[in-house]
Amino acid sequence: MTYCVGMMLNAGLVFMSDTRTNAGLDNISTFKKMTCWETSGERAITLLSSGNLATTQAVVSLLDERTQAHDERDPSILGAPSMFQAARMVADTLREVIAQHDAAGQQADSAFGATLILGGQIKGGPPRLFMIYPEGNFVEASTDTPFFQIGETKYGRPILVRAYDPEMSFEEAMKLLLVSFDSTVKANLSVGAPFDFHLYRKDALRIETGGRIEQEDSYFKLVSQGWGDALKNALDSLPDFSLER
Repeated sequence: MTYCVGMMLNAGLVFMSDTRTNAGLDNISTFKKMTCWETSGERAITLLSSGNLATTQAVVSLLDERTQAHDERDPSILGAPSMFQAARMVADTLREVIAQHDAAGQQADSAFGATLILGGQIKGGPPRLFMIYPEGNFVEASTDTPFFQIGETKYGRPILVRAYDPEMSFEEAMKLLLVSFDSTVKANLSVGAPFDFHLYRKDALRIETGGRIEQEDSYFKLVSQGWGDALKNALDSLPDFSLER
């Protein structure tokens, strides 16, 4: 399983993904689920992936190969004129990979499915964020839907819904996402650290701030413990249920 989040802020875009993949309890591995492309001063694009690992790796490999082909008949994500067109290219590539599995007799809507989050900015346009489905269609984030989750979404969603604010800083957004990821890890063993993150500053048009947070990271441990204590204190502060009401 996977947990990835892409979030829009007034300051830019925030991305975070876990790295755990598993094919059974005794076969757990770590794979990067975040890919970034940039042409400094012209565009910066980030992709998060959830679903079948063979499918998502094939999609990323094809996108990478096409950035180096310079073939007008086979357009590249680094040549897309807008983020919308970049989302179309990624969606077409995902559909192409799944169709290849389908042609080989596999079921595209089950074992070989994948869902992606694509976000970034291309010079001349604003930062944009998309969720791309296995069928090749996609939706765009808006003020009404300012963040997307893929993978194991239900455990980390409540804190995002309650605490998200478009005015929050990158530092506040990282704290919020780490609480969301910690809640997911606590509830589902198929999601786990390390967590990759990328913070894209509006109009930067290059990859600036990103990294990896390990399970033993001191700040993550502080957030995890502090959030657990805060929840217990909040529960204790509520009036007890009365059996005689």
